[in-house]
Amino acid sequence: MFDNLTDRLSRTLRNISGRGRLTEDNVKETLREVRMALLEADVALPVVREFINRVKEKAVGHEVNKSLTPGQEFVKIVRSELVAAMGEENQTLNLAAQPPAVVLMAGLQGAGKTTSVGKLGKFLREKHKKKVLVVSADVYRPAAIKQLETLAEQVGGGFLPV
Repeated sequence: MFDNLTDRLSRTLRNISGRGRLTEDNVKETLREVRMALLEADVALPVVREFINRVKEKAVGHEVNKSLTPGQEFVKIVRSELVAAMGEENQTLNLAAQPPAVVLMAGLQGAGKTTSVGKLGKFLREKHKKKVLVVSADVYRPAAIKQLETLAEQVGGGFLPV
């Protein structure tokens, strides 16, 4: 999701490069593209609307820092609003919970849940010296069960077929 969003934002920002001031017209067109990129990344519509309104409010008429291009200034505004929307704090997993510590991965099809479970399992085994057991609950994609089993074997974790 983030790679696609990054690519879309990079392409979109070319529209405002080379301008000395961020005007309502060039910001409006750029924000339309940003809105589409966020919606295609499955961000909720109310969140997109609020995000776009906050970026527009900060960007329109904004004097561009002489050391930055308008595109760079716009990226700075978008980044600060993304950080504000997603939160600045990093939350760690609570691995000190009463064993077993359970992590549930949920998301849309094709979002990378199965691969992320494998990466998380490897991280927990190597960095935190934890025993890992993965279980697939994907009833719509039987191949995901086999894929998860293979990933569990590769990272040295256990697999529980359901």
